[in-house]
Amino acid sequence: MHLIGTLIIGFIAGLLARFLHPGDDKMGIILTTVLGIAGAFAATFGGQALGLYAPGQAAGFIGAVIGAIVLLVVVGVIRRLSR
Repeated sequence: MHLIGTLIIGFIAGLLARFLHPGDDKMGIILTTVLGIAGAFAATFGGQALGLYAPGQAAGFIGAVIGAIVLLVVVGVIRRLSR
């Protein structure tokens, strides 16, 4: 359930992060959700490394949204620099 829960939280967090992130990055829904899922995994494992979450415990929704926003910003910066 840990993996499936993280995927579901990441999907919703990715959509919410895209809504909260200002600007037009021209990312589709697939890239947005993939970044949201990656942000949820980063928040889960980062929180475990910092001792915020126990192993086997999914990241909190707020942590997943913050992780997704950070990844959206990073991808946006990389895309702008590569032009």
